[in-house]
Amino acid sequence: MPADPAPPRFPVPDGDGPPASGGPFIPAGQGDLTGLPRPADLTGLPCPADLADLADLAVPAIPVSAGAMIFDRAGRLLILKPTYKSGWTIPGGVMEADGETPWDACRREVSEECGLDVRSGRLACVDFRTPRPDRPGKPGNPGGLRLLFDCGRLDDASLGGIMLQAEEISEHRLARLPAALKLLRKPIRRRVAAARRTGAPRYLENGLPVPGIDP
Repeated sequence: MPADPAPPRFPVPDGDGPPASGGPFIPAGQGDLTGLPRPADLTGLPCPADLADLADLAVPAIPVSAGAMIFDRAGRLLILKPTYKSGWTIPGGVMEADGETPWDACRREVSEECGLDVRSGRLACVDFRTPRPDRPGKPGNPGGLRLLFDCGRLDDASLGGIMLQAEEISEHRLARLPAALKLLRKPIRRRVAAARRTGAPRYLENGLPVPGIDP
């Protein structure tokens, strides 16, 4: 039985049709469309109105905060005494959900908390903290990402202009690293210690190195 005759071949029009492959474009014949679903077969698919309900689905929220290591010319670390929690900390805080970047958040928090204008730095550490539920007598923690920037050494004139945010910061101090680590809250202490141990950025989880991740 002779084979069906091939459909007529037409050249690919300029700027239209599929990308050229070196051969002529072969249009589909009517018989090629017989396997496509009919409109009646598409009634079970969601319509745009149904897809609007997806907007109500919860989107995972991961808090992100950014902190700054700031040193004086002698290598002492700037640490702050917050009014709303125990222990000492470093300048920094939560990134705003308005398009602010982690580096922008770092600079803004440093400016708000101690009046300094940091214009350069390097990423020293990324720390993931596991969420912790509330416990009797102890509030939980939402966890999230903590970024730490090394903002280098500032001169005496700049550090002499520190102006604390009185409602949040009661005191500041420049301390040698061993003394500063003893005063800092545990999560920040681990972060700073890990970041100062090597010159490369560190990845941590709950303040600790992760097996298989190079320091």
